[in-house]
Amino acid sequence: MKSVVKLDNYYCPEELNEAIAQFVEYYNNFRYHESLDNVTPADVYMGRQEAILKRRSEINLRTITKRRKEYIAQKLTG
Repeated sequence: MKSVVKLDNYYCPEELNEAIAQFVEYYNNFRYHESLDNVTPADVYMGRQEAILKRRSEINLRTITKRRKEYIAQKLTG
């Protein structure tokens, strides 16, 4: 956070407080954390982590199945 906030100049304490608040909002609600299985801290706190990971797993399985079918179809026609 320190390196991000230091990139800008702040001319009054309110500007610095606003920049810190924006960073904290981004960090907690929008930035995926690798140590949390690529979900946000807000998702973990609100109990949404398992549902998100389950949905991602389902999408991954569908994608792999689709790619396998396309690969087999390509091999049979090629």
